[in-house]
Amino acid sequence: MTIEEIIGLFETSEILTYVGYFFILNISLVIFEILLDLSTSKKRRWKDTGANIMIFFIGQVLEKTVFGSIGIICLLPFYYITPFEVPMTQWTWILSLVVADFTYYWMHRIEHEHRILWANHSVHHSSEDYNLTVSMRLSIIESAIEWIFLIPMILIGFNPFQAIISLLFVAQYQTWIHTERIVKLGWLDEVFNTPSVHRVHHGSNNKYLDKNYGGILILWDKLFGTFQREEEKVVYGLTKNINTNNPISINFIEYNNILKDIKRCRTWKDRFKIVFGNLIWKPIYFEQHKENK
Repeated sequence: MTIEEIIGLFETSEILTYVGYFFILNISLVIFEILLDLSTSKKRRWKDTGANIMIFFIGQVLEKTVFGSIGIICLLPFYYITPFEVPMTQWTWILSLVVADFTYYWMHRIEHEHRILWANHSVHHSSEDYNLTVSMRLSIIESAIEWIFLIPMILIGFNPFQAIISLLFVAQYQTWIHTERIVKLGWLDEVFNTPSVHRVHHGSNNKYLDKNYGGILILWDKLFGTFQREEEKVVYGLTKNINTNNPISINFIEYNNILKDIKRCRTWKDRFKIVFGNLIWKPIYFEQHKENK
């Protein structure tokens, strides 16, 4: 495919109609749950809900004006250097969804394991509520870098349009699972990412930390040892909550924390590990300084 043909698909492909239908369905579910919570007086942090919606709108504006083309532009060179090409057919769309779901598992897991990526992804986990608006609470700049995780899909022959749209479907699927109103679903909880399964992922309980990374299928977690069933009551939020409903602060508070730690580091090696290492690593002298106070 030429560059013009690939870009043209983002404007003319029939599958975009289904993307639109999925988007409308998800927005409808969010509105329905809000109205249901209002009518039943279900406890909810309404300022938190407002922040989630505001973050969603900011993210949509940035996606449409600044970040929308970054993934396409950056993935095209990899598409043209690979000797492989997967044709777009009904069957390869199914295959693409499975591969995108596998890609999502590892992207999601890596975002939890490296602090600079967690700075973005922690936005989604920082709400102490759990409702459908939390699915909207995504880093406003995360989409500028997530294309990196699609490079393997491109190198094995999928074109950027198919890879991006497949990952979008995986993400859109997850709207409905951000709710407490749907209880356990039996065998479905053992195969798919469901509300019960994903509640665990949002838990700050010790036994729930870094579990259930799957997008659509939860089988990846079972395969790679990160699956956890919902057992004890889930405590939502971070292990250290941010206590703000300011959309900008929510998006950049962890970057500020990283910057503070960088300033405290004594070596460039430690600075590198603070930025790119795991979430809990700190130089020993950080603790020594704390003890001396």
